[in-house]
Amino acid sequence: MKIYIKAEVFEKHKTGGLVVGSFESKKAEGLVKVIDKRLNGLISKLFKDKDFEGKLKQTRLIYTQGKLPAERVLLIGLGKEKEFTIEKLRQASGGSSRAVKDLGLKKFSTTLAQVKVKNASVYDISKAVTEGAILSLYDFTSYRTEKREEIKRVDEIALLIEKENREIKKGLDDGIKISEAVYLARDMINHPANTATPTYLSEQAKRIARKSGIKCKILNKADMERLKMGALLAVARGSDEPPKFIIMEYNGGKKGEPPVLIAGKGLTFDSGGISLKPSEKMEEMKHDMAGGAAAICAIKAAADLKLPVNVVSLIPATENMPSGKADKPGDVVKAMSGKTIEVISTDAEGRMILADALTYGERYKPKAVIDLATLTGAVIIALGHHATGLLGNDKDLIEAIKKAGEKSGERVWELPLWEEYEEQNKSDIADVKNVGGRPAGTITAAAFLKKFAGKFKWAHLDIAGTVWEYNGKPYVPKGAVGVGVRLLVEYLKSVKES
Repeated sequence: MKIYIKAEVFEKHKTGGLVVGSFESKKAEGLVKVIDKRLNGLISKLFKDKDFEGKLKQTRLIYTQGKLPAERVLLIGLGKEKEFTIEKLRQASGGSSRAVKDLGLKKFSTTLAQVKVKNASVYDISKAVTEGAILSLYDFTSYRTEKREEIKRVDEIALLIEKENREIKKGLDDGIKISEAVYLARDMINHPANTATPTYLSEQAKRIARKSGIKCKILNKADMERLKMGALLAVARGSDEPPKFIIMEYNGGKKGEPPVLIAGKGLTFDSGGISLKPSEKMEEMKHDMAGGAAAICAIKAAADLKLPVNVVSLIPATENMPSGKADKPGDVVKAMSGKTIEVISTDAEGRMILADALTYGERYKPKAVIDLATLTGAVIIALGHHATGLLGNDKDLIEAIKKAGEKSGERVWELPLWEEYEEQNKSDIADVKNVGGRPAGTITAAAFLKKFAGKFKWAHLDIAGTVWEYNGKPYVPKGAVGVGVRLLVEYLKSVKES
């Protein structure tokens, strides 16, 4: 898909479809008022009859009948002007782009980059419009064989502005690069587990690394055994698919500057192991590697954007399967750190593989550590599907991630991580057990990880509730969200050299 800036007044711009935003009002205002005059008051009548009121995400299609060079005008509601934000602009761009796609148009133009947002730069506005448009048009069609000719696609989008501006162009370019990274993450997550194996994930990481100028190394089972990654190997034991440990390094900052370390859970399929999950919705467990996908694609975006920061992504990748070789409830394993873990549930495997990833990451002496994982169903009970759970041991890091969440639209909510919760993870026969019981399940899972990340500034993101979209949102179609990529990019943009 081609998306570009076009500096031209709309009265002269020829297009099959023109998207125009309107704030909630009782009459046509701004650009809409100018168009209304050319259309002999048609839009004013829509407002008067309350067929269109500018409410957020409301749309109305108008055929211009030759009164404008644009064949159609799609009005998109922006809601109340005083409540308008960058996120609402992103949603308006996404909602209008999907509406145009549903019309079957291959090309269209949008004036949304001309909309003003309080306290937002033209760069922010252009980037948000670009992200909203591109992300809304994602469609996973790799396995469809029937009626492929009926699949609707948009090939070209023009951001219509009054005059050229360097910051608007940069916003467009950055929005494209970030959206490409999200597309890749969504693809990885949407692929079924018989395609997206640990080997597949490692091959994708290598391909992305070559293209984006990132160092990439893959550790195999023998390497893990040499490093004594007992927790990761215990989870991998039940599967015939060989585990992989993916290491990606981007050096955009000063030489020797401590990196930000991102650890992403790469469970390419989670059956629960011997602690077998219920069969209902088990197919969704193909997305248990979404944290790993986010870690891979966030470092890609950082490299493509040439962010002035050093970043390391670590992705332990394996399946969790039941077999005669699988680890069992009651087993005790020794992690890479030397700590012993009593396995209470083999379905609490994500924290096991991340434990070894966090220990491996110590060699980088990172300035900050962030892990992402579809770790607990408990976070869905706590926060639903609207926010990612956030826990950690450093106030400044927590606050920086919160700000990145608000700016990116990938919101987070902090949960407590008091010492009292660690009591639930105490084992009678080992250093720690991998499950602390049902109460506060999201928090005790983070408390487990804290034992392996306590030496550094660390934050944990539980994305189990935000990984998948079931109904479809303005710029998030049904399926994989690719959550974490844009959040991490916004955080990395805020990182200063120490």
